[in-house]
Amino acid sequence: MKRIILLAAMLLAAASSLNAQSTDNGDGTFTNPVIWADCPDPDVIRVGEDFYFVSTTMHLMPGAPVMHSKDLVNWEIISYIFDSIDETPRYSLEGGTVYGRGQWATSLRYRDGRFYAYFTPNDKPYKGYVYTTENPRGKWELHAVIPHFHDASFFFDDDGRTYMLYGTGMIRELKPDLTGVLEGGLDMKLFERDKEENNLLEGSRMIKHDGKYCLLMISWPRGGIRREVCYRADRIEGPYEKKVILETPFGGLRDGVAQGTIFDDTEGNWYGMIFQDRGGVGRVPTLMPCTWIDGWPMLGDKDGKVPEIMQKPVQGQERKALTVSDSFDADKLGLCWQWNHNPVNEAWSLTERPGYLRLKTNKVVPSIFHARNTLTQRMEGPLCKATVALDLKRMKDGDVAGFSAFNSDAAVLAVTKRGGKLYLTMSEESVRLSNDTKAITGVEKKVREEIPLKTKKIYLRIEGDFRPGETKDIIKCSYSLNNRKWHRIGPDYRTGFDWQRFFMGTKFAIFNYATQREGGYVDVDWFDYSRDNQ
Repeated sequence: MKRIILLAAMLLAAASSLNAQSTDNGDGTFTNPVIWADCPDPDVIRVGEDFYFVSTTMHLMPGAPVMHSKDLVNWEIISYIFDSIDETPRYSLEGGTVYGRGQWATSLRYRDGRFYAYFTPNDKPYKGYVYTTENPRGKWELHAVIPHFHDASFFFDDDGRTYMLYGTGMIRELKPDLTGVLEGGLDMKLFERDKEENNLLEGSRMIKHDGKYCLLMISWPRGGIRREVCYRADRIEGPYEKKVILETPFGGLRDGVAQGTIFDDTEGNWYGMIFQDRGGVGRVPTLMPCTWIDGWPMLGDKDGKVPEIMQKPVQGQERKALTVSDSFDADKLGLCWQWNHNPVNEAWSLTERPGYLRLKTNKVVPSIFHARNTLTQRMEGPLCKATVALDLKRMKDGDVAGFSAFNSDAAVLAVTKRGGKLYLTMSEESVRLSNDTKAITGVEKKVREEIPLKTKKIYLRIEGDFRPGETKDIIKCSYSLNNRKWHRIGPDYRTGFDWQRFFMGTKFAIFNYATQREGGYVDVDWFDYSRDNQ
């Protein structure tokens, strides 16, 4: 009976948090950023009345999430392009890591009833992967391994030829079957960047409109803010002319909004999905109008700014969410979850104790940064909160299990077993990585508070405040012994976005690892999540 009551409460909580998560205001409008969570390097296409969105998730597995929406506001994950990468043992945290590397900037296209996706891990050995499927909700198949192209974009031209746009205005023609580069095909630099573009110019997306080739790229001139530029030509090989199509701050931040793509709806209206850096929460997509003026795709409202509140492009659609609650009652892990590096599938289970996620220790490691089978979901702005319930009865001495606001600098709420006794700590942990293999060269750990535990079940809570201003990127940690009375543990922790190590927004992370001997486990009863739009 107790289990039934708990499940009913969880279902109600999940339903309410799902409504709270969407940026859909419920009155026909939405508030930007349209997804206030880490979904960088967006590529969006429309097939009929359906929109599909791919993003970067780097070292998380499965990788390259495919999201679907009917209205460009309410998105849900429907598949991943790949389950794991096995090119080197570092994807399994052996001999190094792929923190901040792995899958980057996937390009998504549709042609003749098939979806195609290209990505290249930003890591040795440099290769590019082409995946394909007829059903984006189903299994994606590896179609070909081709050369590495940085921040690349497929382009299917009207004459049947296929190109890859990449780097700083580079183009390479591919074989018609996409299995490699076409010998003797187009291979050139389309333009020389001018002095104004002397810092960053990448993130290619090619669109053809009214017979003109429009190459969109992110630009970050020294002394300026990030912006989106368009290079336009009558012929794909040029000559190209350039125009700035978006250059504006947004949301109280001065570093600009740039990198993404444009697309149309069934009514002929055009939109841009362009991301913005938002500190610790990551790089968040914004949705805005795109208006063709004198043949140029001008982004933003009539003043060239990202609208804070905007009419939804399609009305009447159900609210959807990317981060969701989970009671772990299914026999498969929900698509909302991703593992830190390749998981050890023998060391986790949803069936050994139905209704729980069992996380087993599988290798002796010194820190959370070394641990496989750490399970993550995105944290979201402006305010978010998640709680996990852990059964600790089967922990062994040296085991460390708990909940984290996980990034290269992490707030860690951990239960440790020492001398047969349990202790709860809140610590701040930071990883150092080598430049080549991203091997872990050190972990700094500062224990901020520790208390003894006399219970075998614990409730751990992490809250994130990602509102711009003085409170930006603040993490708060709490615990409860009965899921009713809550106690703060440790001080406020300021997370952030690190460009050198993880290059990723902060994630909720559930973990369990051994520091002495493997074989222990914890059972995760549920994960309860809510987002506050205030």
